[in-house]
Amino acid sequence: MPELPEVEITARRLDAALRGARIESALAPGINALKTFDPPLSALDGERIAGVRRIGKHVIVDVGDDLSLLVHLMSAGRLQLYDKRAGLRDRTSAAARAHRRRSRAAPARVRHPPGGVGEAAASRRARARRSAGDARPEAWPDPPDPLGPLLDAPRPLHTLLRDQRVIAGIGRSWVDEILWHAELSPFKRGDQLSEAEARTLRDAIVTTLGDALAHYAQVIQLPIPDKLPMSLQVHRRQGEPCPRCGTTLEAVHYEDYVMTYCPHDQTDDRVLKDRRLSRLLK
Repeated sequence: MPELPEVEITARRLDAALRGARIESALAPGINALKTFDPPLSALDGERIAGVRRIGKHVIVDVGDDLSLLVHLMSAGRLQLYDKRAGLRDRTSAAARAHRRRSRAAPARVRHPPGGVGEAAASRRARARRSAGDARPEAWPDPPDPLGPLLDAPRPLHTLLRDQRVIAGIGRSWVDEILWHAELSPFKRGDQLSEAEARTLRDAIVTTLGDALAHYAQVIQLPIPDKLPMSLQVHRRQGEPCPRCGTTLEAVHYEDYVMTYCPHDQTDDRVLKDRRLSRLLK
Protein backbone atom coordinates (compact mmCIF):
# COMPACT_ATOMS: atom_id res chain seq x y z
CA MET A 1 0.00 0.00 0.00
CA PRO A 2 1.39 3.44 -0.88
CA GLU A 3 2.41 5.31 2.27
CA LEU A 4 3.22 8.93 3.02
CA PRO A 5 6.41 9.26 0.90
CA GLU A 6 4.85 7.49 -2.09
CA VAL A 7 1.65 9.54 -1.93
CA GLU A 8 3.55 12.79 -1.38
CA ILE A 9 5.74 12.38 -4.48
CA THR A 10 2.68 11.38 -6.51
CA ALA A 11 0.83 14.52 -5.39
CA ARG A 12 3.83 16.75 -6.12
CA ARG A 13 4.34 15.41 -9.63
CA LEU A 14 0.63 15.61 -10.48
CA ASP A 15 0.36 19.10 -9.00
CA ALA A 16 3.14 20.39 -11.23
CA ALA A 17 1.45 18.89 -14.29
CA LEU A 18 -2.22 19.62 -13.56
CA ARG A 19 -2.46 22.88 -11.62
CA GLY A 20 -4.66 25.26 -13.59
CA ALA A 21 -5.96 22.60 -16.02
CA ARG A 22 -9.67 22.62 -16.81
CA ILE A 23 -11.62 19.41 -16.22
CA GLU A 24 -13.59 18.33 -19.26
CA SER A 25 -15.38 15.49 -17.50
CA ALA A 26 -15.07 13.13 -14.54
CA LEU A 27 -16.08 9.51 -14.96
CA ALA A 28 -16.37 6.50 -12.68
CA PRO A 29 -16.59 3.37 -14.90
CA GLY A 30 -15.99 1.32 -11.76
CA ILE A 31 -18.74 2.66 -9.51
CA ASN A 32 -17.35 0.70 -6.55
CA ALA A 33 -14.55 3.27 -6.34
CA LEU A 34 -16.86 6.20 -5.71
CA LYS A 35 -17.71 6.77 -2.03
CA THR A 36 -19.89 9.87 -2.35
CA PHE A 37 -23.05 10.88 -4.20
CA ASP A 38 -23.43 14.47 -3.00
CA PRO A 39 -21.97 16.44 -4.62
CA PRO A 40 -22.07 14.20 -7.71
CA LEU A 41 -18.89 13.51 -9.63
CA SER A 42 -20.29 15.64 -12.46
CA ALA A 43 -19.84 18.69 -10.20
CA LEU A 44 -16.19 18.63 -11.27
CA ASP A 45 -17.05 19.13 -14.96
CA GLY A 46 -15.79 22.43 -16.33
CA GLU A 47 -13.92 23.36 -13.14
CA ARG A 48 -10.21 24.10 -12.97
CA ILE A 49 -7.76 22.12 -10.86
CA ALA A 50 -6.50 24.42 -8.12
CA GLY A 51 -3.81 22.00 -6.98
CA VAL A 52 -2.93 18.48 -5.88
CA ARG A 53 -1.77 17.78 -2.33
CA ARG A 54 -1.55 15.03 0.26
CA ILE A 55 -3.23 14.38 3.60
CA GLY A 56 -1.99 11.24 5.33
CA LYS A 57 -2.16 8.47 2.72
CA HIS A 58 -4.74 10.35 0.64
CA VAL A 59 -4.25 12.34 -2.55
CA ILE A 60 -6.40 15.49 -2.54
CA VAL A 61 -7.26 17.17 -5.84
CA ASP A 62 -8.57 20.66 -5.08
CA VAL A 63 -11.05 21.81 -7.70
CA GLY A 64 -12.59 25.25 -8.16
CA ASP A 65 -13.32 27.25 -5.03
CA ASP A 66 -14.81 24.66 -2.67
CA LEU A 67 -14.51 21.13 -4.05
CA SER A 68 -11.87 18.51 -3.34
CA LEU A 69 -11.54 15.02 -4.75
CA LEU A 70 -10.12 12.67 -2.10
CA VAL A 71 -8.40 9.56 -3.48
CA HIS A 72 -7.22 6.61 -1.39
CA LEU A 73 -5.04 4.28 -3.44
CA MET A 74 -5.57 1.30 -1.09
CA SER A 75 -3.15 -1.58 -1.80
CA ALA A 76 -3.02 -1.70 -5.60
CA GLY A 77 -4.01 1.76 -6.77
CA ARG A 78 -1.97 4.18 -8.84
CA LEU A 79 -2.68 7.61 -10.23
CA GLN A 80 -1.37 8.16 -13.71
CA LEU A 81 -1.31 11.00 -16.22
CA TYR A 82 -1.95 10.27 -19.90
CA ASP A 83 -1.15 12.40 -22.94
CA LYS A 84 -4.14 11.27 -24.97
CA ARG A 85 -7.82 11.09 -24.19
CA ALA A 86 -8.92 7.61 -23.14
CA GLY A 87 -12.23 5.86 -23.69
CA LEU A 88 -14.13 3.85 -21.09
CA ARG A 89 -12.69 0.59 -22.44
CA ASP A 90 -9.17 1.86 -23.11
CA ARG A 91 -6.90 -0.79 -21.63
CA THR A 92 -3.86 1.49 -21.60
CA SER A 93 -5.51 3.67 -18.97
CA ALA A 94 -7.01 0.79 -17.01
CA ALA A 95 -3.79 -0.43 -15.49
CA ALA A 96 -0.06 -0.27 -15.74
CA ARG A 97 1.42 -2.16 -18.67
CA ALA A 98 2.88 -4.81 -16.41
CA HIS A 99 -0.67 -5.75 -15.37
CA ARG A 100 -2.39 -5.24 -18.71
CA ARG A 101 -3.53 -8.83 -19.13
CA ARG A 102 -5.27 -8.76 -15.76
CA SER A 103 -6.70 -5.25 -15.91
CA ARG A 104 -10.15 -3.87 -16.53
CA ALA A 105 -11.56 -0.36 -16.85
CA ALA A 106 -10.11 2.07 -14.32
CA PRO A 107 -12.42 2.85 -11.39
CA ALA A 108 -12.19 6.63 -11.83
CA ARG A 109 -11.01 8.95 -14.56
CA VAL A 110 -10.80 12.73 -14.81
CA ARG A 111 -10.44 14.09 -18.34
CA HIS A 112 -8.75 17.35 -19.15
CA PRO A 113 -7.70 18.47 -22.64
CA PRO A 114 -5.66 17.03 -24.23
CA GLY A 115 -5.36 13.93 -22.01
CA GLY A 116 -6.57 12.72 -18.65
CA VAL A 117 -5.67 11.39 -15.26
CA GLY A 118 -6.90 7.96 -14.24
CA GLU A 119 -6.58 5.60 -11.33
CA ALA A 120 -4.67 2.56 -12.55
CA ALA A 121 -5.16 -0.64 -10.61
CA ALA A 122 -5.31 -4.31 -11.51
CA SER A 123 -7.57 -5.19 -8.61
CA ARG A 124 -9.67 -2.01 -8.43
CA ARG A 125 -8.76 -1.43 -4.80
CA ALA A 126 -8.92 2.35 -4.69
CA ARG A 127 -11.61 4.82 -3.78
CA ALA A 128 -12.47 8.47 -4.30
CA ARG A 129 -14.77 10.90 -2.53
CA ARG A 130 -15.15 14.55 -1.75
CA SER A 131 -12.99 15.68 1.15
CA ALA A 132 -14.38 17.49 4.17
CA GLY A 133 -10.95 18.05 5.77
CA ASP A 134 -8.80 16.05 8.12
CA ALA A 135 -7.51 17.04 11.56
CA ARG A 136 -5.41 13.97 12.33
CA PRO A 137 -1.74 14.56 13.25
CA GLU A 138 0.61 14.08 10.30
CA ALA A 139 3.72 11.90 10.57
CA TRP A 140 5.70 14.30 8.36
CA PRO A 141 7.06 16.95 8.18
CA ASP A 142 6.15 18.06 11.70
CA PRO A 143 4.66 15.33 13.91
CA PRO A 144 3.43 16.30 17.38
CA ASP A 145 6.16 17.40 19.79
CA PRO A 146 6.30 15.93 22.35
CA LEU A 147 5.24 12.67 20.73
CA GLY A 148 4.84 10.67 23.94
CA PRO A 149 1.30 11.80 24.89
CA LEU A 150 0.01 10.86 21.42
CA LEU A 151 1.29 7.30 21.81
CA ASP A 152 0.36 6.88 25.47
CA ALA A 153 -1.67 3.71 25.07
CA PRO A 154 -1.20 0.03 26.06
CA ARG A 155 -0.60 -1.02 22.45
CA PRO A 156 2.57 -2.07 20.59
CA LEU A 157 4.42 0.70 18.77
CA HIS A 158 4.23 -1.25 15.52
CA THR A 159 0.43 -1.12 15.77
CA LEU A 160 0.12 2.44 17.10
CA LEU A 161 2.27 4.00 14.40
CA ARG A 162 0.22 2.34 11.66
CA ASP A 163 -3.09 3.44 13.13
CA GLN A 164 -4.24 6.31 10.90
CA ARG A 165 -6.55 7.51 13.68
CA VAL A 166 -3.47 8.12 15.84
CA ILE A 167 -0.98 9.53 13.32
CA ALA A 168 -1.46 9.71 9.56
CA GLY A 169 0.84 8.43 6.84
CA ILE A 170 2.81 5.46 8.19
CA GLY A 171 2.17 1.90 7.03
CA ARG A 172 3.71 -1.56 7.16
CA SER A 173 6.84 -0.77 5.17
CA TRP A 174 8.06 2.43 6.76
CA VAL A 175 7.11 1.51 10.32
CA ASP A 176 9.79 -1.21 10.24
CA GLU A 177 12.34 1.34 9.03
CA ILE A 178 11.33 3.92 11.64
CA LEU A 179 11.52 1.53 14.59
CA TRP A 180 14.85 0.19 13.34
CA HIS A 181 16.28 3.72 13.12
CA ALA A 182 14.96 4.47 16.63
CA GLU A 183 16.31 1.12 17.95
CA LEU A 184 12.97 0.33 19.55
CA SER A 185 11.21 -3.01 19.78
CA PRO A 186 8.09 -3.21 17.59
CA PHE A 187 6.30 -4.78 20.57
CA LYS A 188 7.24 -2.07 23.06
CA ARG A 189 4.02 -0.48 24.32
CA GLY A 190 3.37 3.17 23.70
CA ASP A 191 2.65 3.83 27.37
CA GLN A 192 6.10 2.45 28.26
CA LEU A 193 8.05 5.01 26.21
CA SER A 194 10.39 7.23 28.17
CA GLU A 195 10.69 10.91 27.24
CA ALA A 196 14.09 10.23 25.66
CA GLU A 197 12.72 7.31 23.63
CA ALA A 198 9.78 9.42 22.46
CA ARG A 199 12.17 12.13 21.26
CA THR A 200 14.31 9.55 19.48
CA LEU A 201 11.23 8.04 17.84
CA ARG A 202 9.98 11.41 16.64
CA ASP A 203 13.39 12.17 15.12
CA ALA A 204 13.39 8.76 13.43
CA ILE A 205 9.94 9.40 11.91
CA VAL A 206 10.94 12.78 10.49
CA THR A 207 14.32 11.59 9.20
CA THR A 208 13.15 8.29 7.73
CA LEU A 209 10.17 9.71 5.87
CA GLY A 210 12.08 12.82 4.83
CA ASP A 211 14.97 10.78 3.43
CA ALA A 212 12.54 8.54 1.54
CA LEU A 213 10.88 11.56 -0.03
CA ALA A 214 14.23 13.13 -0.93
CA HIS A 215 15.16 9.86 -2.67
CA TYR A 216 11.90 9.85 -4.64
CA ALA A 217 12.35 13.51 -5.60
CA GLN A 218 15.60 12.54 -7.32
CA VAL A 219 14.45 9.41 -9.13
CA ILE A 220 10.68 9.75 -9.77
CA GLN A 221 9.31 11.72 -12.69
CA LEU A 222 6.18 11.41 -14.79
CA PRO A 223 5.00 8.91 -15.80
CA ILE A 224 4.98 7.57 -12.24
CA PRO A 225 6.25 3.97 -12.29
CA ASP A 226 3.89 1.22 -11.24
CA LYS A 227 6.42 0.09 -8.63
CA LEU A 228 8.36 2.80 -6.85
CA PRO A 229 12.03 2.17 -5.92
CA MET A 230 11.64 2.17 -2.15
CA SER A 231 14.89 2.77 -0.26
CA LEU A 232 14.19 0.16 2.43
CA GLN A 233 17.02 -1.12 4.62
CA VAL A 234 15.24 -3.69 6.82
CA HIS A 235 11.62 -4.24 5.74
CA ARG A 236 11.27 -7.68 4.12
CA ARG A 237 15.04 -8.17 4.32
CA GLN A 238 14.90 -10.89 6.96
CA GLY A 239 17.87 -13.24 6.71
CA GLU A 240 20.19 -10.43 5.60
CA PRO A 241 22.73 -8.72 7.88
CA CYS A 242 21.59 -5.61 9.72
CA PRO A 243 23.09 -2.56 7.92
CA ARG A 244 24.09 -1.10 11.28
CA CYS A 245 25.43 -3.97 13.40
CA GLY A 246 25.62 -7.01 11.10
CA THR A 247 23.21 -9.18 13.12
CA THR A 248 20.88 -11.30 10.99
CA LEU A 249 17.57 -9.54 10.56
CA GLU A 250 14.56 -11.54 11.78
CA ALA A 251 10.83 -11.34 11.04
CA VAL A 252 7.43 -12.11 12.47
CA HIS A 253 5.01 -13.28 9.79
CA TYR A 254 1.33 -12.42 9.98
CA GLU A 255 -1.44 -13.46 7.64
CA ASP A 256 -1.05 -10.52 5.27
CA TYR A 257 2.19 -8.76 6.21
CA VAL A 258 5.68 -9.24 7.61
CA MET A 259 7.30 -7.33 10.48
CA THR A 260 11.11 -7.16 10.21
CA TYR A 261 13.52 -6.14 12.97
CA CYS A 262 17.10 -6.43 14.26
CA PRO A 263 17.31 -8.58 17.42
CA HIS A 264 20.54 -6.98 18.63
CA ASP A 265 19.47 -3.34 18.21
CA GLN A 266 15.77 -3.62 18.97
CA THR A 267 14.91 -6.59 21.19
CA ASP A 268 17.96 -7.13 23.45
CA ASP A 269 19.18 -10.02 21.25
CA ARG A 270 15.87 -11.86 21.63
CA VAL A 271 14.40 -13.49 18.53
CA LEU A 272 10.67 -12.94 18.67
CA LYS A 273 8.24 -15.80 18.18
CA ASP A 274 7.36 -16.24 14.50
CA ARG A 275 3.63 -16.92 14.36
CA ARG A 276 3.94 -18.71 11.04
CA LEU A 277 6.29 -21.30 12.54
CA SER A 278 4.11 -21.57 15.65
CA ARG A 279 1.12 -22.60 13.56
CA LEU A 280 3.16 -25.29 11.82
CA LEU A 281 4.27 -26.79 15.16
CA LYS A 282 0.73 -27.12 16.55
